[in-house]
Amino acid sequence: MNTDNAIDQQTAKSQTARNTPSTQEDDEISLIDLFSVMLRYKKLIIGITAAAMAAVLAFSIISLVLPPETSPMPNQFTPKALMLINDTSSSGGSLSSMLDSSGLSSLASIAGLSVPGGQTYSALAVFLTTTNTFLDTIVDEFGLIEKWEIEKSVRANSRKQLSKLLTAEFDEETGVLTVSFTDKDPVFAQQVVDFAVDYLEARFTALGLDKTQRAKENIEINIQNAYDTIVDLQTQTANLEQSVAGRNPASVPSIMLEMSRLQLELKAQEQIYEQLKVQYELVKIQIASETPVFQILERPEVPDLKSKPSRGMLCIIVTFAAAFLSVFLAFLLNAIDNVKKDPEAMAKLQVGKKQKKTDKKTADNG
Repeated sequence: MNTDNAIDQQTAKSQTARNTPSTQEDDEISLIDLFSVMLRYKKLIIGITAAAMAAVLAFSIISLVLPPETSPMPNQFTPKALMLINDTSSSGGSLSSMLDSSGLSSLASIAGLSVPGGQTYSALAVFLTTTNTFLDTIVDEFGLIEKWEIEKSVRANSRKQLSKLLTAEFDEETGVLTVSFTDKDPVFAQQVVDFAVDYLEARFTALGLDKTQRAKENIEINIQNAYDTIVDLQTQTANLEQSVAGRNPASVPSIMLEMSRLQLELKAQEQIYEQLKVQYELVKIQIASETPVFQILERPEVPDLKSKPSRGMLCIIVTFAAAFLSVFLAFLLNAIDNVKKDPEAMAKLQVGKKQKKTDKKTADNG
């Protein structure tokens, strides 16, 4: 009896297995079916792809032929300037003290620069290109608010727009800072980069980060002062000598005493001048043997080759996107056609429409 029951259960399981399709069979997608759908809608796929390719090609040609002022996609030019930033000559303490004295330490901390001990001149250079003072100076110098026709929040929007076009990148391996600006006018772009380079150079000089260069400038000032003093003393001595002839003999001793004093001062100033000249030559030798903190390697030139847009890449992307879209549309139309041919699916849709109408009437009556 138990054996008969076991046989019946096994037979029932086998019958159920034959009547129920496997999950693997349900999930299996026939490549032949997919290919047949694409063949069925081949005209649609080819037509959409060809139309998109022709449209983007015509758009690219028109944007290239039209003047930059009216072109929907004008050529963009990006001149670059190269500057060497010598981080090896910086020490955390000296640079931090310079920033503290200049009032930039708090701004540098906000920008994420490590002021105590970890500060570098390269990080400072990149940070300076993001400050509002730097951006506003360029905006005002070239009238970018009027050029870009900014009417609302002119300061904020002009800074935002300029930050997108003006970039500063530092290469840690070479120690080179690259500043670039992108615009449809290559001459204007070159002028903006050139002005930015001069601004950074002047800013580094004003901060006094290069001690050797600052010492050289101080010696030059002292040499000029000593020279002016020597010339003045020589003039006074010459005038005093000329006045001796017409003076009362009684006043000659006092004049001679004054002349002796002038001679002593003149001799002292000449010695100071000679010492300063020696120091100046030593500093020049030191500067020649050291790499300055900020050094312009290459100024921007007017580019004759566009940096963007890549119209060829645009044509390729649009063509492939149109091809994928047309294939998706083909499968969508095929799915809709299959639903229309399925009586059960159509019956469910009809029931759904009737139920929707009933719910609407009930809501209106309520």
